[in-house]
Amino acid sequence: MYTGSLRRLIDELGRLPGIGPKSAQRMAFYLLKIPNEDAHRLSDAIIEVKNNTSLCPTCLNVADTGELCPVCADSQRPTTILCVVEDPRDIVSVERTNQFHGRYHVLHGALNPLEGIGPEQIRVQELLARIEPEGVEEVILCTNPNLEGEATAMYLARLLSPLGLKVTRIASGLPVGGDLEYADDLTLGRALEDRRTVETD
Repeated sequence: MYTGSLRRLIDELGRLPGIGPKSAQRMAFYLLKIPNEDAHRLSDAIIEVKNNTSLCPTCLNVADTGELCPVCADSQRPTTILCVVEDPRDIVSVERTNQFHGRYHVLHGALNPLEGIGPEQIRVQELLARIEPEGVEEVILCTNPNLEGEATAMYLARLLSPLGLKVTRIASGLPVGGDLEYADDLTLGRALEDRRTVETD
């Protein structure tokens, strides 16, 4: 139906995660309507982030090229405790809780043998290389509570425990306001495993 540059724009937008054909079409027509300066600002931002963004040399979070990420650049944050996450976006989620004030390590994936993702495909060696130089005492395994995340957490726990570290795993269970009848078996089982004493004082 559409040809030329409009078709190409729709096709490229449709390649973005979570964007279907109809959404891509809507976005393309929206971009056609906006002033040229707005379109140029968007394209410049895309080019700039591609040219000026890389991985933090310490934790592998997203950072400006050649720079430490904001967490690693913060000298007030202790290096003795590391929170291991799968993806840079997970750091944002943990930071929003305001409950963790240590450093991070980003694996950039999780173990998934069916897709050929083993320890060599995620940043395990970089994690091990940080333990002694940074004086790490505790590693919090903050991988996703799915099969891949659990497998990754178990693998890392077996790898790290012999090093004399405290290795912990985030608890997972029922969300506040959730109903038991809607909880899946894994979530409910995990909530039972991670039960705690009720304080009455």
